[in-house]
Amino acid sequence: MERIKTALISVYEKKNVVNLARFLRDMGVEIISTGGTYKLLKEKGIDVINLSDYTGFPEILDGRVKTLHPKVFGGILALKENGAHMATLEEFGISKIDLVVVNLYPFERAYRMRRPEEELIELIDIGGVSLIRAAAKNYRECVVVTSPEQYDVLMEEMRERDGKVSLLTRMKFAREAFRLTSHYDRIIEGFFAGILGKKEEEKEFPGVLTLNFAKVMDLRYGENPHQRACLYREEGTGFSPILSAYQHHGKQLSFNNILDADAAFSLVLEFEEPCACIVKHHGPCGVGKADNILDAFRKAYLADPTSAFGGIIALNRTLTLEVANEITSSFLEVFIAPAYEEEALNTLKKKKNLRILEVPLDEYKREHFYDMRKIRGGLLVQDADWEEDDPSMWEVVSDREPTRREWEALKFAWKVVKWVKSNAIVLAIQDRTLGIGGGQPSRVDAVELAIKKAHSQGHYTGGTALASDGFFPFRDSIDLAAEAGVTAVIEPGGSIRDREVIDAANEHDIALVFTKKRHFRH
Repeated sequence: MERIKTALISVYEKKNVVNLARFLRDMGVEIISTGGTYKLLKEKGIDVINLSDYTGFPEILDGRVKTLHPKVFGGILALKENGAHMATLEEFGISKIDLVVVNLYPFERAYRMRRPEEELIELIDIGGVSLIRAAAKNYRECVVVTSPEQYDVLMEEMRERDGKVSLLTRMKFAREAFRLTSHYDRIIEGFFAGILGKKEEEKEFPGVLTLNFAKVMDLRYGENPHQRACLYREEGTGFSPILSAYQHHGKQLSFNNILDADAAFSLVLEFEEPCACIVKHHGPCGVGKADNILDAFRKAYLADPTSAFGGIIALNRTLTLEVANEITSSFLEVFIAPAYEEEALNTLKKKKNLRILEVPLDEYKREHFYDMRKIRGGLLVQDADWEEDDPSMWEVVSDREPTRREWEALKFAWKVVKWVKSNAIVLAIQDRTLGIGGGQPSRVDAVELAIKKAHSQGHYTGGTALASDGFFPFRDSIDLAAEAGVTAVIEPGGSIRDREVIDAANEHDIALVFTKKRHFRH
């Protein structure tokens, strides 16, 4: 590797660039620079050549075209061992460029801040990306540096190697360069996808699905202590409860905490009324709603206090001091809410191991997103089951119509059951769950489990409503529900034995509603 003799520096993020430039000049490196970077370096007394003076061509189109010139890219891409290349450089007065230091316009930051479309368009970097790709392509002869965090590595090597940079470091920098441009383009693609999504619904999945995730943090371990784990953020996506959360108190969230907190908060977002949900092992064990958040919490907790031990609780309203005082007598691992009263927060912080998360809801809106499941060697992708159900599409198929109270209970139970692992059954009244049976291979087993859970907590199940995420294949579930006193049932319908199930409901004077929509959850 030869010594670095000429560098091109053009950066938006100017952190530590002055120190780097001074170092390069001390090493005898000639520096070419543009716009704001040139101005800064000159103000700091650093000898630097203006790119326009070097190319003989000014910046044009309000700065949209600065570095896109053959004297720049020829100097980056030319191969020293290629005689024709070097002859071309000499013919046109092109300097061989050995180092490119570039970072990009902050499109991603502005995109996250939801800046106007016109502003975002102007922040799509063209010249910077082109410079980075050109230098990375010719990494053996041109070092590409794309982050201030790389400056120290570069300077240390140049000190130790008399102005040279090793091939290994060049390759590492090139890999980071292509990783950066790939990430940058993915964010921009997500921006355009968002615009198109607002204007026309995508009717087909893309032929090539490109995903971009940025590492947020390492986790202590995965689902089990012997599994390594870390958390990534998907770039270009919208609202994320956990990744948008601020942690007020407690040790780092575990892998399982994150899964459960996401599930709990997603469920309470289903409700406009004050709602509380307690989750264990990615499934709800108690859900309650009320006119105030204290009563909602009490209903959720008392639905199944045994299972609530060590659980994750989510609220969709500000956590009040009254709620905090009740929590202090319970063992819960994580609390997640959109806001906290100051006294409530101070009270909760007395519990050493309680993790307290605040999720701002001002950015939340119900929007389409993909649900993805990793399989060995592949990825399953589907539309997330996130659309609001339309009760006007439901059909009462029994002889008896549900009463007003039964309708309220059915709607409540139906919102909850979609968040329970299939086969899923929710036993509820108008404002709280009484028993939840999930993850059963047989639907009748799920019914039996939900009833058993309700009775184990001393709940009276007469006059309750029952929701099923899938159709009933036989009448046995209806018969079992009737024995427990259930008077109204909601399910998708669609079984070849629907008539048999409807007849059973009529025999037991149960109001039966078909939603014509399934909510399996695996």
